[in-house]
Amino acid sequence: MAKLIYSAIASLDGYIEDADGSFDWAAPDAEVHAFANDLERPIGTHLYGRRMYETMVYWETAPTSGAVDDAIHNDFAAIWQAADKVVYSTTLTEPASARTRIEHTFDPGAIRQLKESAERDISIGGPALAAEALRAGLVDELQLLLVPVIVGAGKPALPDGLRLHLALLDERRFANGTVYLQYRVGP
Repeated sequence: MAKLIYSAIASLDGYIEDADGSFDWAAPDAEVHAFANDLERPIGTHLYGRRMYETMVYWETAPTSGAVDDAIHNDFAAIWQAADKVVYSTTLTEPASARTRIEHTFDPGAIRQLKESAERDISIGGPALAAEALRAGLVDELQLLLVPVIVGAGKPALPDGLRLHLALLDERRFANGTVYLQYRVGP
């Protein structure tokens, strides 16, 4: 059975974007980006909310050849393009990327079936969609990259009003002060 993994880059105070909707402070350096590529490599399917998809679809046309001299970015683009994408949106009618389908409602039963049938792990991106999956008991792991900045307000990475017990699986500290934390959901 595939795992459903919620990955997020967040400020130390737990926001994925600040009060102005900006997340430029979260741009990973080369070391963190290469690590994130390795986290994404085993993912076969990405589940996205509309806003997260609209951010990530940049990678659909990002170069994956030697045209741009940035091996880390090219690697991520190739990883992203090779994965399937499911976008949950009530407003989108057509995907802007290959290997992508639009779903208009989040169905926990369909996600359970996907987990049972998938050969590779599944990621869920976007805090609103992840909150639905967390509340439905579907998320198996959290992978958080905490950036050494406090933004004070914004869009939280994790939902309010939800209590979960977590077991630490891994941790890593990067030269730029970013910290990676990996948790299994449940004791």
